[in-house]
Amino acid sequence: MKADIHPTYFPKVTVKCRCGNSFSVGSTAKEIAVEICSACHPFYTGNEKILDTAGRVEKFKTRRAAAKKQSK
Repeated sequence: MKADIHPTYFPKVTVKCRCGNSFSVGSTAKEIAVEICSACHPFYTGNEKILDTAGRVEKFKTRRAAAKKQSK
């Protein structure tokens, strides 16, 4: 490795989310602020809203169920 060309690595940087959650990671940034994290993201919390456009979600679910039946 060449000397003096790499950024400084901080092993314990606190990531602060807008929802109030915080956790530590390693990074080259001194502090990190995010708008959404795994504690408040709808996919991880189960509060996911699905906008159904012309029954596409139902079509997908029926195709998925049929594929599961065929694989068994």
